[in-house]
Amino acid sequence: MAILVCGGAGYVGSHCLEALIAAGYDCIVADNLSRGHRQAVGLAPLYVGDIADAAFLDRIFTENRVEAVLHFAASSQVGESMQNPILYYENNLSATVSLIKGMLRHGVKKIVFSSSAAVYGEPEALPILEDSPKAPTNPYGETKLAMERFMHWCDVAYGLKYISLRYFNAAGASPAGLIGEDHTPETHLIPLVLWAAQGKRDKVSIYGEDYPTSDGTCIRDYIHTSDLAEAHRLALQRLLAGGASDIFNLGSEQGLSVREIIETAREVTGVQFPVQTAPRRPGDPAVLIASNRKAREVLGWVPRHSDARSILSSAWAWHLSHPDGFGE
Repeated sequence: MAILVCGGAGYVGSHCLEALIAAGYDCIVADNLSRGHRQAVGLAPLYVGDIADAAFLDRIFTENRVEAVLHFAASSQVGESMQNPILYYENNLSATVSLIKGMLRHGVKKIVFSSSAAVYGEPEALPILEDSPKAPTNPYGETKLAMERFMHWCDVAYGLKYISLRYFNAAGASPAGLIGEDHTPETHLIPLVLWAAQGKRDKVSIYGEDYPTSDGTCIRDYIHTSDLAEAHRLALQRLLAGGASDIFNLGSEQGLSVREIIETAREVTGVQFPVQTAPRRPGDPAVLIASNRKAREVLGWVPRHSDARSILSSAWAWHLSHPDGFGE
């Protein structure tokens, strides 16, 4: 029996794929390579195509005995979602409908879903719990929430069992150094900071230094991709053992400010790259920190690599060994 990893050539998907293979799972990958990288898949069988294509899905399910699905295939840029919401409803929600219809056609009723803290919007209280109010502030978050609700009703109607993992700021690179973060365009703080250390950017911008935080910069909850991968493995294990549908936050419960990330990056790289202050970006909350208590208690998940130095050291090692990313 195989595990189908949709979006397994992407950043988080490829790290989870690597961890599942290391744990002994037989995995196959479906990815249209619009944002992912063929090299990130390694030796796993790769089907290149779109999960919105029913014939493409039927071919995968016909040629393989699929036991469960991990679903990472989605567009994930907040700014892009504001500019092109139609793309996000097509790539995220409509494609997920297609995927689950394909699963049900072939009797596959277990799925681990890559969700996001974006479903919460501006938090009313911290840390953020799974039952905290959901008020997405962008189409990306709206589509992730809609996908969760869709799977809930598919459980009610068809017995589809799902675990949705809402993670906060994914960061870092694989300990083996084979896969890391390579987006086009790149919008995430840590790779942008490391690009500045490499001389690929002339400076790093801090968007706002007047937030009600200890150093005036935004605070976020960063989670290492190795810890994310372990959570997905545990979620899959739970579903395969007959577990019920559920939702979990994945975060470290430790907030790191923009300035803390920058200073740790300077220590790790040994480079004093330039930093400039820029105006706040609209809609940036001051602090986002997850509660991971439920994941600890139910899944037995413990984040072990999500301190600032571990995250930045692993990411820096990957950037040094891959100065041009995957170079495809």
